Amino acid sequence: MKPTKPLKIFILEDDLWYGTMLEHYLSLNPDYQVQRFETEKAFFQKLHEQPDVVTLDYALAEGDGDGSKVLKKIKDLYPDTEVIIISGQDQITTAVELLKSGAFDYIVKDEDTKDRLWNVLLHLQEIKGLKKEVESLKNELKKNYVFSKVIIGQSDAIQKVFSLIEKAAKTNITVSVTGETGTGKEMVAKAIHYNSNRNKYPFVAINVAAIPPDLLESELFGYEKGAFTGANNKRIGKFEEANKGTIFLDEIGEMDVHLQAKILRVLQEREITRIGGSSVVPIDVRIIVATHRNLLKEVQNKQFREDLYYRLLGLPIELPPLRERGNDYLILAKHFIQSFCSDNRLPIKTLSSEAISKLKQYHFPGNIRELKSIIELAIVMAETDTIQANEINIDNADHMGNLLSNEHTLKEYETQIIQYFLNKYDQDVILVAKKLDIGKSTIYRMMQKGDIIK
Repeated sequence: MKPTKPLKIFILEDDLWYGTMLEHYLSLNPDYQVQRFETEKAFFQKLHEQPDVVTLDYALAEGDGDGSKVLKKIKDLYPDTEVIIISGQDQITTAVELLKSGAFDYIVKDEDTKDRLWNVLLHLQEIKGLKKEVESLKNELKKNYVFSKVIIGQSDAIQKVFSLIEKAAKTNITVSVTGETGTGKEMVAKAIHYNSNRNKYPFVAINVAAIPPDLLESELFGYEKGAFTGANNKRIGKFEEANKGTIFLDEIGEMDVHLQAKILRVLQEREITRIGGSSVVPIDVRIIVATHRNLLKEVQNKQFREDLYYRLLGLPIELPPLRERGNDYLILAKHFIQSFCSDNRLPIKTLSSEAISKLKQYHFPGNIRELKSIIELAIVMAETDTIQANEINIDNADHMGNLLSNEHTLKEYETQIIQYFLNKYDQDVILVAKKLDIGKSTIYRMMQKGDIIK
């Protein structure tokens, strides 16, 4: 991989002949910018130019003939500068100690030194090129997670979410994101991570509900070789993967109570132990959790640990359902049209006034995720560049029949039906009570318990 600028190399070698030979040899590569120094004083006077690489003679005449001190000083001043030790002695223990101290490589002076140095520099050059590419991709990724690009909308409800994301990104506080399925909880977590001081480190997401309980522990904490049948190699878990970054635990409310105790310990001690292991692994991770459940209610029902609940609560961010976001449905629809048409190289389509009216009247039980699917299908089905109402594949008359496709308890059906009619009739409790032929006190009582959201 050819670098975007020359590789800047400093040679610190007090043997004039040998240093000149290295300078000449490395200068044959047009991608190298080489400077040679015979003394530590001259070298450190120029080190502020921050070379990419330093080749260091281990047995310098100055400094008690110990290049390890020079290595330490270089790495203390400029940690990103790589140091290649060139020594006249083939001492394994010395080489190991220097590598532990931060040297990139250790080369012995002999007839093959030039060729080995050349190969090491090519390898280092490739690594630096890859690092720059990764850094560039991370910067682009960060740009993609500007709040206004991640969470689209102008309603007061979503502006409050923007404000909370901004507050969360400025600190390392644990964040709990709640909201109905499809409201964009993972996007909020990514927006927080990529706008925080951890954005150069991993964002690791895991859906607790998607992994069987007996496998979840090994996914989170990893395991040692031989920990159980099939554990043929050591594997690090998601917490270690996310070290210095952020781990996002989606659907935390589905976690088994036994595992909740171990998560609590991680939060308290900031360390994990792999399954089958005895050594403690310290971790530095920011934790963001999400759930569509009412965790406080789960605590009251003894389904979720109270101590863990308060540990995870941190900064709570509640995502409003799409039906409570005013005209954001239209802003999002236009965004999805623009994105889908661009990705598929299609002419940009528009929504007819009838299509807009049809969307406006819809309840969107699947929230943003459902809107995206509806819009993408409408684009595919549209006969012209204008999407008509009949190409919007939703049933505005009533979507309650969908309830029967999933099995719920009678109480859960009751809650969903009442919530549906409250949303349909603008939270008019008296009208809904009359429509459903129930007492209004029943609805108010369910609201007080948190079963229904007004």
